[in-house]
Amino acid sequence: MTKRPTIARIWRGRTRPERADEYEAYNYEAGIKPLIEKALGVQTLREDRENETEFMTISYWEDKEAMARFTGGDPNSIHHLERDEEFLIELPDRVQVLRIRSSHGVTGPSEFFAGSR
Repeated sequence: MTKRPTIARIWRGRTRPERADEYEAYNYEAGIKPLIEKALGVQTLREDRENETEFMTISYWEDKEAMARFTGGDPNSIHHLERDEEFLIELPDRVQVLRIRSSHGVTGPSEFFAGSR
C-alpha cells in the first residue's frame, strides 16, 4: 500500500539574482537529492524578483515521526547546508510544518515529467 503524506514541511531561502542559478544547482545536489531519499515527495519552487530570488522546498511526510527521523529529532529544526551562508542573503531560522488537509487535481509536474527536477 502506498503511503499518503499527512505533513508538509516548507523551507524558504533567498539569494541574490546573480547567484540564483548556481545556488539552485548546489541546493539540488547537496540538499534535495538526500531529501528525495527520505521524504514521500519533494517539490522545489523558485521566484525570480528584481533584487532577489526566493527558493522554496516543500517535502511531504507520512507523519511527524517520519520527519523527525530525517531531521534527527525536532521536525521544526532547520538544517543549513554547508555553503548556505555563502549563497543566502540571510540564513532562515525556521521551517513551516503544516498538516495537509486536502489535495485536489494535479499538484506537481512529476505526474507529467517522470524524473524531472
